[in-house]
Amino acid sequence: MIINHLRFLKYLCGLLLIVLSIGCKTSTKNGELIGVRLDKLKTSKTPYGMVLVPGGTFIMGQSDEDITFAQTAQNRQVTIAPFYIDDSEISNSEYRQFVYWVRDSIMVTDYLGDPSYFLQSQTQSNSKYIDWEKVRRQSPWRSTDPNVKTRLESMYYQGEDKVFGKNEMDVRLIHYHYEWYDLENAIRHKNDMNKKRSDFIYREKIDIYPDTTVWMSDFHYAANEPLVKGYFSHPSYDEYPVVGVSWKQAQAFNAWRTQLYNNQAAKNKRPQRFDYQLPTEAEWEYAARGGRVGSQFPWGGPTARNARGCLMANFKPGRGNYMDDGYAYTAPVYSYFPNDYGLYNMSGNVSEWTQSSYDESGYSYVHDMNPTYNYSAKDADSETMKRKVIRGGSWKDVGFFLQNGTRQYEYQDTAKSYIGFRSVTRVAGSSLR
Repeated sequence: MIINHLRFLKYLCGLLLIVLSIGCKTSTKNGELIGVRLDKLKTSKTPYGMVLVPGGTFIMGQSDEDITFAQTAQNRQVTIAPFYIDDSEISNSEYRQFVYWVRDSIMVTDYLGDPSYFLQSQTQSNSKYIDWEKVRRQSPWRSTDPNVKTRLESMYYQGEDKVFGKNEMDVRLIHYHYEWYDLENAIRHKNDMNKKRSDFIYREKIDIYPDTTVWMSDFHYAANEPLVKGYFSHPSYDEYPVVGVSWKQAQAFNAWRTQLYNNQAAKNKRPQRFDYQLPTEAEWEYAARGGRVGSQFPWGGPTARNARGCLMANFKPGRGNYMDDGYAYTAPVYSYFPNDYGLYNMSGNVSEWTQSSYDESGYSYVHDMNPTYNYSAKDADSETMKRKVIRGGSWKDVGFFLQNGTRQYEYQDTAKSYIGFRSVTRVAGSSLR
């Protein structure tokens, strides 16, 4: 915890100096890649790049008179157990690690045809796994061997799909396989002797490359072509929040992140963590409030500006006005001041997926301890059952949607240019405060 406090104080001092010297100009902090985050667990139990949100009780729901949503965000006192949460939204550079890992896995397994890139499992006689150290040392992408080049060319767009003859990755090939266990449904049927464990195991195949076309499909008659071409891939946007990612893709990312961490933990004989996942709606709101009772925004004030008139987040303060906050679209994930828990951009920048399904009357029947409503929607289910709660408002929203208690939803299989996400993992033991 000492490391995290010093880290926070160091950045806060830097932010104060910048703001005092340049007025309302927003400040940023250099982001950390997940690979770095995973390697920093030396002296602290808190995962690097995350903060501990202590358990507590708070009034969940609207913070001000809100006639329109009075029946969908009713005030209610609930208790939240402690958890860890990312201090920022997942950035392009972090999500790109996921894409590259999956890309290279497919390359080595399906296209390279070189058994020397595999190691024999020490625990399962018939199992092999990729030698990632060798992939890093002798990347096939850098090979000058014509046979290797010929094999890897199959992963690029072919024939008439090429533009100016350039080799560009066929993103339709980048899909991730993972499994998950529907524990809630299994418990519901635990006394049904006709059910097997396999009835509750789901195997997903998810195309994980972000949908960059959202920058044009979300906003017709807008000159957003440069963002379609460069927002995810250009290094200038490394520390900007990843967008164009559906709820299912965020789930896949967290499954990969859990697997990556726990594999490293087993290798280094460290305890494994609880799974990474999206925060529930209640966890997200509790974290956004930062311990402030009845706060309307993460910074606590009743308005979106501070005493000097500076905007406190990245949003649209007026019709057609996107620049007063300092950014035309999204901002780097460590922009603006964090809330009292050290969390950046809980309001504005991009809205964030939560684990919870959306139900207008959900607040009236969820439990008052770690409340959430989850439903695992199938492809054949109605669109209503595929709604997932998003929180926080975004760069294209007006101030109303930045409030801590404002609820919105989007469909789990859709992607937008204004929705991103951050992850949580649970704390072992419920008495930590």
